[in-house]
Amino acid sequence: MFCAISGEAPEHPVVSKKSGQVYERRLIVKYIEDNGKDPVSGEDLSVDDLLDIKSTPGTVKPRPPTMTSIPSILSVLQNEWDSIMLETFTMKQQYQQVRQELSHALYQHDAACRVIARLMKERDAAREALANVEAHIGTKAASTEGTADVTMDDASSTGLSADIREKLEATTAVLSKTRKRKPNTTAEAVQTYTQRKVFPGLHAARSPGISALDLDAKNGLVLTGGNDKNALVFSQSEEKVVATLKGHSKKITHVSWTGRSEEAGQDMALTASADQTVKIWTAGDKANSYSAVHTLSGHSAEVTGLCVHPTKDYVATASLDSTWAFHDLETGSTLMTAHSDQVSNGYSSAAFHPDGLLFGTGTTDSAVKIWDVRTKDAVASFEGHTGAVKTMTFSENGYLMAAAGENNEVSIWNLRTLEVIQKLKVADQGVINALAWDQSGTYLGVGGTDIRIFKVKTWQELVNLTDNTDKITSLKFGPLGDYLVAGGLDRSLRVFGVAELVAKGYMGLARVEDLWQILHGTATHDLFSELKDVDALILG
Repeated sequence: MFCAISGEAPEHPVVSKKSGQVYERRLIVKYIEDNGKDPVSGEDLSVDDLLDIKSTPGTVKPRPPTMTSIPSILSVLQNEWDSIMLETFTMKQQYQQVRQELSHALYQHDAACRVIARLMKERDAAREALANVEAHIGTKAASTEGTADVTMDDASSTGLSADIREKLEATTAVLSKTRKRKPNTTAEAVQTYTQRKVFPGLHAARSPGISALDLDAKNGLVLTGGNDKNALVFSQSEEKVVATLKGHSKKITHVSWTGRSEEAGQDMALTASADQTVKIWTAGDKANSYSAVHTLSGHSAEVTGLCVHPTKDYVATASLDSTWAFHDLETGSTLMTAHSDQVSNGYSSAAFHPDGLLFGTGTTDSAVKIWDVRTKDAVASFEGHTGAVKTMTFSENGYLMAAAGENNEVSIWNLRTLEVIQKLKVADQGVINALAWDQSGTYLGVGGTDIRIFKVKTWQELVNLTDNTDKITSLKFGPLGDYLVAGGLDRSLRVFGVAELVAKGYMGLARVEDLWQILHGTATHDLFSELKDVDALILG
């Protein structure tokens, strides 16, 4: 059965009612559309005149004549190969186009992520600024309400009120009777100082460094400030950071605990910053949570001094704006602001005399100014330092003052004769960033390029500690003088101690009077049984 038109076996055969011829349906339909007649008989023919032929099995299309010889087969294979190559080329073009589109999409995604990150950073900065403004407004309101009878103008012109002066003088009378203390640690023991613990990686790496620290030995806590704008509360017993204090917009310059006893009220953490503010933090209801209850924002330049008064109720601040101020910790109000025409470039450091009536400020003009806190009058000036006075401190007995400028020399001043009695030098080309006396006033720690401890009167260098990998910025002695905590730009908190006495239990021990008995062999059996960490103490 073959098509009358093509002469080949039809795939869809139909038969004409007029002529009885078999046709391929698609061919005859096209012929009818063009001519309207039967191609064989010439009679008029329509599609309705076609009848489908059903055959079983279906018609098999014969192999084309071109596949009957080897040359024709090779020709067909060549055509197939050319088609495949063309198809492959087209696919490669499409693949390259898809790669370009994907690369463009990934670039757009990365750009979108960067934009989102920038917007989130700006959002966080805006929230932080808003929080600072709200805290500032709240502080100003508290200051206005809490000091209605002592206005800023009155305080600036006359000094502190009579009630506050009386409180300061009463504290001085008590402290003056107890400030002469015998050293708890011998010079031979200090000479055995070694690094006992090191806790690396504190504060963010993008602005590395511990800029300040303070020690709360009673509760086993270390407060550190960093160049990353945050302050950290580090637990010595848990050996980890237990709280992060966020809120400043620039680096932390100074930190301090108030050191209040439980009877005196809740202890507070203080942080000063280059953003011109000081924040007062208190512990929250949740464990290891702190919140800023007051923000002191009276300065117009970087805060370079932060000193808690011995009463534990007040704090003094100094700034590069050439002013120092006296604040109430409970209300967050500024009780007095002092400005001196003799200081043109601002203050670079500050410290309270242990009696609490004198306040010392180091200036950027190479001098130390001593002020009467009650009247803000200048009572003494110590000049002759090199560059800005970067750090200063008074000895616990109140007779000596140590100050260091921008060289490798510490000046020891006698406060009774107002003269330099000794100059201590550290390493050649070295720097000095921190000074600290022990609580007996027997030993002076000097931190900067390294850490050195000197003995008062003989001024012998007892030990030189060089474990730090970057400059030391702050250091504090423990309550008994037989360990030292230091922080520096290498982001590490280091603990140095006497021989084998600085163990975990010792560092976390709050009852220092009990430890004193243990060290001197007067402890009773009952005392040993009360100490939970006695197995961590190495008494040999």
